[in-house]
Amino acid sequence: MEKLIYTLWRPANVSVADWRAAILKAASALPQAGGRDVQFSLVDEDVAAGKGLHIVTRDAPDGVIMFWMDSANYRDASEALLRGHCRTIAGYLVTESLIKDERADAKGERADGFSLIGFLQRPPRLAREEWLKIWLGSHTAVAVETQPTFRYVQNVVARPLTEDAPALDALVEEGFPLGALDNPAVFYDAVGDEQKHAENHRRMMESCQRFIDFDRIDSLPMSRYRV
Repeated sequence: MEKLIYTLWRPANVSVADWRAAILKAASALPQAGGRDVQFSLVDEDVAAGKGLHIVTRDAPDGVIMFWMDSANYRDASEALLRGHCRTIAGYLVTESLIKDERADAKGERADGFSLIGFLQRPPRLAREEWLKIWLGSHTAVAVETQPTFRYVQNVVARPLTEDAPALDALVEEGFPLGALDNPAVFYDAVGDEQKHAENHRRMMESCQRFIDFDRIDSLPMSRYRV
């Protein structure tokens, strides 16, 4: 069993609402093409308040779709479904580490809160083994302790699946309550406690700087749908 992630770009002449409907319809057909446990996330009006959380260093995608298959060798039909509704797509085979997933999502409906999805490139200053050791090791505890995430998934890219896929080493998905979109105190799990807010922010930033170069990462809040 293998996990596939595709980053998706919306056609310029298609509205967000129409594109969301089209991708959700295509996603519902992915099981017939061999996809399982399909989920789709996109930047839409429901996360508009989270502009302050945007980190964009290049042509960031408008959405992300993730699913499992018996083998990525059988992905052609799935890619064809997605290409028909996107300006372009980029696919990656990943290994998943599910740190936490505390809420059950109704299929076909928008999930609670929002997903903050980070698109990571390894800093040249770190060897891959050291980079993974920091991120998957000591940083994981810092992230869990300093933020109110109810979902936290680390996806390490094994290899690209499509030609000309932008360089990407990992994707991280974090589920937050909606209040964290525009309230830093909620984002750092410190409502009403300025000292805790400052401390959690400090710990997170110091930890991130160990393995992230902020000119080599994109991060976007998205609405999430389990299909």
